[in-house]
Amino acid sequence: MAEHGRNEEGPARRAGRRFEDDLVGLDPHDPEARAFAEHLDRMEHATPRYTVEGYLDGVQNFAESANRVTGHRRLVAILVVGLILLGVLYTVWEALLFILGTFLGAGG
Repeated sequence: MAEHGRNEEGPARRAGRRFEDDLVGLDPHDPEARAFAEHLDRMEHATPRYTVEGYLDGVQNFAESANRVTGHRRLVAILVVGLILLGVLYTVWEALLFILGTFLGAGG
């Protein structure tokens, strides 16, 4: 039973109803049909990319996609994340050195 009027259906079930015309003749309990309905929902889900929420939604989509893939695609996703983290680590290190150099008076 749903509390406080919340809809507890999963996204696949909502997406399946949303695209009933596109999914005519497919078994609603088939995992591939549900994945296709979720794919259609993601394709039509438009969020503004210029906001923080839009960027975080993009990161969430990337993480969900990276968790679904296997093989070389998963390796590439891990490599991309590693390179991003390496860039963040380098930037933080350089900022820390700049701050310490400023406060400790390195130079004349």
